[in-house]
Amino acid sequence: MSKVISFQIPKSQKEFIRFQQDRGNHFYDKLHQHPQLQLTLILEGKGQFLSGDFVGRFEPGDIFFLGENVPHVFRSDPEYFEADSNLKSAGNTLFFDFQALGDSILEVEDLQGLRSLSQTRGACFHVSGACRERLTVLIAEFESCRGLFRFQKGMEILAVLEQEKDDLKPLNHAELNWGLSEKDGSRMDLILRFLLENKNRTIRLEEAASVASMSKEAFCRFFKLRTRKTFTQYLNQLRVNEALKLLEETELGIAEIAFQVGFENLSYFNRAFRKIQGETPSYYRRKRN
Repeated sequence: MSKVISFQIPKSQKEFIRFQQDRGNHFYDKLHQHPQLQLTLILEGKGQFLSGDFVGRFEPGDIFFLGENVPHVFRSDPEYFEADSNLKSAGNTLFFDFQALGDSILEVEDLQGLRSLSQTRGACFHVSGACRERLTVLIAEFESCRGLFRFQKGMEILAVLEQEKDDLKPLNHAELNWGLSEKDGSRMDLILRFLLENKNRTIRLEEAASVASMSKEAFCRFFKLRTRKTFTQYLNQLRVNEALKLLEETELGIAEIAFQVGFENLSYFNRAFRKIQGETPSYYRRKRN
C-alpha cells in the first residue's frame, strides 16, 4: 500500500497487512481516507479525533478501528505544534487490504468471520474492554513477526475484533462518510483545519463559508449533510472537547476555561457543555479528579 495521502486512494501492492509506526511531534493532521481497514493504537499524545459527524478525543491507550474509505483525522492538541514543544506523539497502525486477497477468500467457510469486518465501509469504532486489552498485546507482538507468522498474527487480530465485536462502539453514521469525492474531501479538510486552528476565537458563519469558497446557504447545506450538525453545534463540540482536557489537566476556573476555549460568556458555555456531556463542567471535574 502506498503512503496514506489526503483523498488519494493508494493502489494495492498485493500486501494484505501493512504495519506503520507514527512517531513525531504530532500526528498527520489532514483529513484523509483509504480503502484499507485501519486499526490504530495511540501510544503517546492527545488531541481530537474527527470522522464525519463524530467529534471526540484520543489519548494514550485508545484503539480505533476504521472501515473502508472513512474520512478521518487525528488532530493533535495545539501545544504539540509549537516550535519549542518537547511533546511527542506515537501510534502503531495496522492496515488490512482485503482487495489484495481477492473476492474468493471471503467464500472460504473457515474465513466467514472476515466478511462482516470487510463490510464496515464508512464506519469507525472505539475499541474498549477485553478486546482493547487483547489487541494492545497483539499489536505489540506484531512488529517482530515475519512471513507466515505475520499473516497469522494479523488473522488473530481480526479474529479478536470479530469475536469481541460487542466491545466495538460505533462512533459515526457510516452512511454519511463512505467515499468522499476528492473535491468534497479537500473542501472538508479546509473547513476542519480552519475550525480546529481558530476555534478559540469568535468565528462567524460568513468567515467559515468563505474558507470553503461557498455562499452561507450552500455552506450550511454542505456542512450539515457531512456532519449531521449545524456549524454552531459542531464548533461547540470542538470547544467542549478542549474544555474537557482543561478540566482534567489544569486548575483553571470554569469561567476562565470557558473564555479560553472560545465561548463568549459563562452561561452559554454551561448550557452547551451540559447539552453535549449531559452534566455540568463542575460535576465533570469532580468526577474525574
